[in-house]
Amino acid sequence: MLKTRVGVLRGGPSSEHDISFKTGANVLKNLSEKYQPVDIFIDKSGTWHVHGIASTPEKIFKKVDVLFNALHGDYGEDGGIQHLLDTFKIPYTGSGRLSSAFAMHKGHTKKLLKAHGIKSPYHKIVHKDQVTKETIHDLFRSIPHPSVVKPVSKGSSLGVSVVLGFLDFEEALQKAFTLGPAVMIEEYISGREATCGVLEAFRDESLYAFFPAEVVLDPSQKFFNFDAKYGGKSRIVHPGRFSRLEMETIKNFSRIAHQVLGLRHYSRSDFIVHSSRGVYFLETNSLPGLSVNAPYVESLSSVGTPFSHFIDHVLKLALEGK
Repeated sequence: MLKTRVGVLRGGPSSEHDISFKTGANVLKNLSEKYQPVDIFIDKSGTWHVHGIASTPEKIFKKVDVLFNALHGDYGEDGGIQHLLDTFKIPYTGSGRLSSAFAMHKGHTKKLLKAHGIKSPYHKIVHKDQVTKETIHDLFRSIPHPSVVKPVSKGSSLGVSVVLGFLDFEEALQKAFTLGPAVMIEEYISGREATCGVLEAFRDESLYAFFPAEVVLDPSQKFFNFDAKYGGKSRIVHPGRFSRLEMETIKNFSRIAHQVLGLRHYSRSDFIVHSSRGVYFLETNSLPGLSVNAPYVESLSSVGTPFSHFIDHVLKLALEGK
């Protein structure tokens, strides 16, 4: 009996190349024996490889029946790779082209979800050509501080800074603009950080929400930044220490975000829970990290679902065209 050939696409040209590499490695490691793994790697220059040998997408696609998209960031989550796969009619896991592109833009996401009753911190989006010596002081005064400065379309907390004063603000803008032409300046809300994954057609639910997990930071960290996520300076508590109402709100908001953004198969949304102001939405990840200790993978484990079962589940959804 012929095995289903599963191409696992990892790497890519984005700043999240190394994170994608780890996600792909974990998927390859946990593919069940009924699949034939095909390791597809895109290097930082954009060259494609299959099992370590340089090739072209056209040739590689002939070697697979379905593709597990383990890319992150630019090209992987902005609709780029999805457009290519749609063109060649290759079934793939994760969200489609337009929903991926929309979800990656934090400003578009917040605006759309606000219309569905989901609140997020006050924010402004500015473009690089709008920030001058004449305008930067007015911009600083227009946002409550402390504030958070972040690129509009990046993940893994790359380029994100917490701002206390004007000098911090100037430096944070420069840092964020190195990663993209548009930046979001957002009110900083103190509280407990939460993350909640969802999975389609799971446990007799059309959209299953996992128990919200709580991000507990090392005292040296101000927020869930890159070092906290991948440098061992945080831990994830499953389930989080939230009230029943907070739990249900986070789960409901995560489902709404997935549905309203038109996402597919699985996603993960992040929140801040303030002690008196309630639950605030931060962002949705259309392709959350799936490395060994990633929050989404730990959420699966917390409800007794092996990672290999998750892989099998989303591959079936992709092959069935769902």
